[in-house]
Amino acid sequence: MTIRIAIVDDQSLVRLGFRMVLEAEEGVAVVAEASDGAEAVALAARGGIDIVLMDVRMPGLDGIAATERISAAGPLPKVLVLTTFDLDEYAYAALRAGASGFLLKDARPAELLAAIRAVHAGDAALAPTVTRRMLERFASSAPAAGEAERDEAALAVLTPREREFLVAIAEGDSNDELAARFVLSESTVKTHVGRLLRKLGARDRVQLVILAYELGLVGR
Repeated sequence: MTIRIAIVDDQSLVRLGFRMVLEAEEGVAVVAEASDGAEAVALAARGGIDIVLMDVRMPGLDGIAATERISAAGPLPKVLVLTTFDLDEYAYAALRAGASGFLLKDARPAELLAAIRAVHAGDAALAPTVTRRMLERFASSAPAAGEAERDEAALAVLTPREREFLVAIAEGDSNDELAARFVLSESTVKTHVGRLLRKLGARDRVQLVILAYELGLVGR
C-alpha cells in the first residue's frame, strides 16, 4: 500500500527537498503540496491524503490552527509536524491540536520515513532527542484550580499495571519495547494500549504521552 503524502511549508525549496527525499523511496508518494495552513485544510477536505507533513510557522493560517481543523474533521489525514527548533513551543501546541507526532526538519531521510510509516500504522512519531525536554517544559507548571481533582479522577480509573504502561509509553517505548519490558505478546500489548485509550478518552498515543506528563506520572 502506498502512503499518500501532502507537504505543507511556506518555503518552496523546503517542499522540494522533502519531495526529492520521499519520491526516491518505494511505498510513499507525494500527491499534493500547500504553502499555508488554509491550503492544507482545503487539501485535507478533498481526501486522498494519508499524512500531512505540516510546517508550524507560516503566514496566514499557521500549522497549529490548520492541524486543529484537520484533526477535528476526521481521522484522516494524520498530521506529522515539522519543526526547526528542538524546544519549539508551537510543536507542543500542535500535538495538543491533534498532530500524530513531530520531527525536526533536519532529521535524516531514514528518520523521516520511519516517522511517516509509524504514523501511518497508528503509532506516535515523537523526536526522541527533544520529546522529554519539550513536554517537561510545558507540563511542569503547577495545576490550575480544578485540575488536581481532574487528575485524581483520571488516575483513579487506571490499575497499577495500566499506570506502568502509561509511563512506559510516555518514555517513548514502542509496542515491541513494551512487550519486552512487560514480558507480554504484542497482541496483549495492543490490548493494554487500547484499554488506556478508552479509559482516558485519548485519541492516540500522542495524547497518552501528553496526559502522562500532565497527570504528573513523568517529567515532574
